[in-house]
Amino acid sequence: MKRLLIILICAGSSVFAQKAPKNIVFMVGDGMGVSQIYAGLTANKGSLNLEQFKVIGFHRNQASDNYVTDSAAGATAFATGKQTYNGAIGLDSLKQPSVTLLELAEQKGLATGLVSTCDITDATPSSFIAHQLKRSMHEEIAADFLKTDVDVVIGGGRKYFEKRKDQRNLLDTLRQRNYQVLSEISAMDKIHQGKLVNLYADENPIKISEGRGDALLKSTQKAIELLSSNKKGFFALIEGSQIDWGGHANDAPYAIAEMIDFDKNIGWVLEFARKNNETLVIVTADHETGGMALMGGNMQTGEVKAAFTTKGHTGQMIPVFAFGPGAENFNGIYHNYDLFGKMRDALRLGQK
Repeated sequence: MKRLLIILICAGSSVFAQKAPKNIVFMVGDGMGVSQIYAGLTANKGSLNLEQFKVIGFHRNQASDNYVTDSAAGATAFATGKQTYNGAIGLDSLKQPSVTLLELAEQKGLATGLVSTCDITDATPSSFIAHQLKRSMHEEIAADFLKTDVDVVIGGGRKYFEKRKDQRNLLDTLRQRNYQVLSEISAMDKIHQGKLVNLYADENPIKISEGRGDALLKSTQKAIELLSSNKKGFFALIEGSQIDWGGHANDAPYAIAEMIDFDKNIGWVLEFARKNNETLVIVTADHETGGMALMGGNMQTGEVKAAFTTKGHTGQMIPVFAFGPGAENFNGIYHNYDLFGKMRDALRLGQK
């Protein structure tokens, strides 16, 4: 008698047959190390949506030229599978362009999107869509957006598209290519189909503590609504950018508020993934920022006492959380650039 072996992977409250996902939502909390996570959990009085993940690994995150990576080299490793030098945008260590996961997804007909709470030409989002020698080359990076077929772009950095030294207005070019171009979060309420670029800040969006509100959550919801219309699936990068900036400033309340905002977003994405059953959700960071140490706290009151060892990045290993079909492949300890291969294989994008 033939026997049929069925393997089921339990992840949270859902059960997934062992199969390839149709979609990936890759969520990066820039500067988010274990201390930032636990500080957010404490300040939130003992709970975070991150606790719902049952598959957890760690990545080693060195750059090719430094034990401590920056966001550009870290994101380029995620995006291309190549270890590179600090400051590189979509280039390998020899300064040669490397095809990105977003570009591979486009080649296979998947929808793609970038969402960030920083300037969209900053290091993390741009590493998935641009190829430039330095992360500071914002106008050149913005021009690279026109070389792709990305479906949704939401964040800051409007000035690099329309107030440029070369006098080009890239937003007009995007309109000519049938993108809906917006400049406010609320304006997205009327958009339910088609391609979207919403650059709602001239440079970087403001802090959550200064009134950014649910901009990240609304951006993510709109991006996934639009991307989900593609029957072949989608790849979306969602970045909670300003956890990093709180670390650089050695400002624990800033980092914690951004951490909690990012986790709120994670909760919504997990709910979507449970209902969808075809979406792999991965949450990680490029590096830790500030060398944040927790010196005391109170789960009942939300008090957190923190100290910092640097205003820069550190070389700590970074946790990776995975949920959905294919999540089991993200257990263990591996290099940051291995995430590229794991996501590429999960979406069956092949090698280029």
